Amino acid sequence: MPDMLVKLYDLEDDWHFIAGQKDQGITVRKPIGPEKHLIVQWVSDNFGSAWAAETDVALANEPRTCFVAAKEAEMIGFACYDATALGYFGPIGVGRLHRGKKTGAALLKACLLDMKLKGYGYAIVGAVKDTDFFKKAVGAAEIPESMLRSIEGQKALEAWIGRLIPFMHSLANLNPAATQTQRSCRQMDKGKRGKL
Repeated sequence: MPDMLVKLYDLEDDWHFIAGQKDQGITVRKPIGPEKHLIVQWVSDNFGSAWAAETDVALANEPRTCFVAAKEAEMIGFACYDATALGYFGPIGVGRLHRGKKTGAALLKACLLDMKLKGYGYAIVGAVKDTDFFKKAVGAAEIPESMLRSIEGQKALEAWIGRLIPFMHSLANLNPAATQTQRSCRQMDKGKRGKL
């Protein structure tokens, strides 16, 4: 999955998307302090603990670096920035039942315009699954080296593990005490199976 780059200085200072969401009964806004635990729990329930942890960071930032979308008092989406690292956008998520209403694009634009107002020139979107969404919504461009780096990193890790395993086996064969210890552990294991 590639990283993407958004030129914030090219984004128009146009917040009309907020009104477009309001016309559908959806409010896009920054949350207030007492909502923090509810938001983090909603993100955890809908998108997992990793995104919940990043959302927790964004809600602890001063000023907050998170926007939420709500329909009638029900949270339906969120987006954050400066949660993974400074200058990074994400995570972003909209509940399954509320997709297709441009709420994700509204949350994305709200965060990016907020970043622009703070003086950021660029935003990085890390490990993007849906590159078309970001290209269409804000003209994001893939960072080619980021994909290459992740592929090369994976291959390097696999090669290192491939060399490590035979090396560990050779050490065990050279050290009779280690081999005896391994046998003893296996025998103890057999005797304890099924017992706590």
